[in-house]
Amino acid sequence: MNTNHKTVTALLALPIAFALCGAVKADDGTFDLDALIEAARAEPPITVYAVTGKIVGTAEAFTALYGVEATGKKVNEADQIDLMIREYQAGNIVGDLSIAADVGSIMGQLIPEGIVTSWLPPDLAANIPEGQRDPLVVVSDPHVWAYSTEAYDACPVDNIWALTEPEWHGKIAMLDPLVKPNYADWFNQLETHHDDAMAAAYEAHFGKAIDRSEESATQQWVRMYAENAPLLGDSTSVAEAVGAVGQKEPFFGIMSTAKFRSNESGETALGICGSLQPFSGWLYPGLAVMAADTDSPNAAKLFVHYLLSEDGIAPMSVDGKVSSNSAVPANPEEVSGVADFMDDLMVYDTATAADDFDKRQDWQDFWRIHYSR
Repeated sequence: MNTNHKTVTALLALPIAFALCGAVKADDGTFDLDALIEAARAEPPITVYAVTGKIVGTAEAFTALYGVEATGKKVNEADQIDLMIREYQAGNIVGDLSIAADVGSIMGQLIPEGIVTSWLPPDLAANIPEGQRDPLVVVSDPHVWAYSTEAYDACPVDNIWALTEPEWHGKIAMLDPLVKPNYADWFNQLETHHDDAMAAAYEAHFGKAIDRSEESATQQWVRMYAENAPLLGDSTSVAEAVGAVGQKEPFFGIMSTAKFRSNESGETALGICGSLQPFSGWLYPGLAVMAADTDSPNAAKLFVHYLLSEDGIAPMSVDGKVSSNSAVPANPEEVSGVADFMDDLMVYDTATAADDFDKRQDWQDFWRIHYSR
């Protein structure tokens, strides 16, 4: 038996935990937040993995508010998946809760294999869009097409098919789909749900209908776009290529709204390219999933509940991330102004995320074949 300090603590707390395990409902059967808090306090401390370093402060604020000890750790998407799998296989759970890991891997691997579970707070369910409830999306990260507001009075592009033209050869910046698989998943989402919109955008730009008899409109865009030699880099280098001040010929690009923070310091002059056909960007969902074998299920649930509050999500929403709780307003201190462009962004459909996972390698191979340096 592999026993760690969390397991020992859990065994000591069992009498209390068993007494409270059914107490998250009031006498009339409704959800009882106070009972959940009480049950969470009887459990061992939790560790929360998230892609943002702000999870450290979020966990500290959660602990101060509820008296339930939580530690936040910044872990990238791929490493979260790897850790959750290995901890499950070893029977040694360290990460009790995962926030914003690789959606395709979660849907295609972790959930089907029983490694993680999802929980929807009953008292907040009505505020969560139906397509974001199972598994629960707590926050979405907008990735937007952006330009330099210093170099241009307005966005220089009105259609993503323009990015396949010679004018933009070698002048577009983005994250590498071979390194950031969520970009390969984005391609699959476009083909699966929005290929007609991609075809309509082609006709609007080129003045003729696209032939989809051999390749989807999305495949053709990805191929032509890859052949146009976009600059591939990490999030910081992409933001600098597009928005760093003092450039005579800045790049155009796509990035997370979190990179707009440098506008405040004057390092960048980034603007969102609104009304771009067919979309001005896309919303990448951040799921909240609990380790199936966690010793602290109630504490993990309480943390999920906290993240769906205005205070709980504030450290992330200030970077433009959007709560799935419709009652939570846009953060007034957010820099990019993405709240004004939400209707222009593609919404990621988690219902087909497992298909994204299955086809990820195909899209990455397709990109690798056609990418021109």
